[in-house]
Amino acid sequence: MGMRVDNYVPDHEKKKVDERRIKRLKIFSKVATLTCILMYVSYIPQIMANFSGNPVNPVQPAVAMINATLWVGYGWSKTYKDIPIIISNVPGVIFGLVTLVTVYVH
Repeated sequence: MGMRVDNYVPDHEKKKVDERRIKRLKIFSKVATLTCILMYVSYIPQIMANFSGNPVNPVQPAVAMINATLWVGYGWSKTYKDIPIIISNVPGVIFGLVTLVTVYVH
């Protein structure tokens, strides 16, 4: 069958999903979203270091920002928007950009 590139499923291929599985997936999604946001919020000490005159290496925040931007684009481009992916990666775009800018402007 191969990997699906979107979450659209034709009616004839839809499977019944157990309610417990749906509940577990919703909890899993919320925990994953929270930890992803916390990962990007952890850039605050790097931003502070940049403002303190001790700039960090710009490669990691630049790559994180690009990665987060790609994930936001992916989540937004799906037939049905993937809100957890979008929400969890928007802070990566913002904090990655702020960290990157403050490396050079401090």
